[in-house]
Amino acid sequence: MPVLAGCATPLPPLTVPTTTPDARRLLQASAAAHGLAAFATLHDLNVAYSGTWRPLVERLQPALVDAGFRGGSEERLLLRAGLVAQTHRGPSGIKHVVREAAPNAVGSVRVWFNGAETRDTEALAAAALVVDGYSLFLLGPLWLAGRAAADPDSLCMDVGARVQLASGGLRHECDVLRVRMTPGIGFGAADNIELFIDVERRLMRRIRFSLEGLESTRGAIAEVDTFDHLVWHGVAWPTGFYERLRRPFPLPVHDWRLTGLDVNRGETALELRGPEFAGLATVPAGSDYSVSR
Repeated sequence: MPVLAGCATPLPPLTVPTTTPDARRLLQASAAAHGLAAFATLHDLNVAYSGTWRPLVERLQPALVDAGFRGGSEERLLLRAGLVAQTHRGPSGIKHVVREAAPNAVGSVRVWFNGAETRDTEALAAAALVVDGYSLFLLGPLWLAGRAAADPDSLCMDVGARVQLASGGLRHECDVLRVRMTPGIGFGAADNIELFIDVERRLMRRIRFSLEGLESTRGAIAEVDTFDHLVWHGVAWPTGFYERLRRPFPLPVHDWRLTGLDVNRGETALELRGPEFAGLATVPAGSDYSVSR
């Protein structure tokens, strides 16, 4: 039963047919503040996360949360190839996900549970949504700027109102960058996104988004706060994340931390594809950087 789909109000639709100059400048300014020049030199990115899902969400969205296989995770990103692989560990064992982008398309995903590949359509759609979501939460304007450079027609952007918000215990005055992304997050045909970009440092403090890529979440709106940014390898990385549901009803969802990060190992696609990591990808993230609670 699609618990979250029924009574949600969508994010306000964009009223412009193409990206406005102000919106393009704001995205570029935020991407630069996050370290776009340094990020462009990176070949691969290796991160580890640890977090907690709220119990009610596990009951409402079992496929998305997948509590048996999601505790800590290791993630590998081949940035130029658009290839992401994740290994999740939980009480039921190991889940491995491989997600590959494709120009002007939703791309592909493969999922293995304890070494056995699944063909379940809901599990695949949920995995694709999670991979894209985590990339968006970690990279924010960097991820969108790269997408805009590769396919300018995939994004339509405008600038909304200036707002005040609380994030990480501090208050920020933010400009809101409103984005229509086609294709959307995961297997969604399109999604609406709002980035809350602070006016002082131009860092993304919050991202609000629709969830059209999974049947049971269509119509829902969620948001993630990012905080405790640290600059490493010239990039401002958020290290703390807090997710809440906005519609169809307010609900705390998930909080997690970045616990390890390293870059430029020289990994290949062959080391990421398959039922588990291989070669250089097997080393836990954080060999040159780590952060803990």
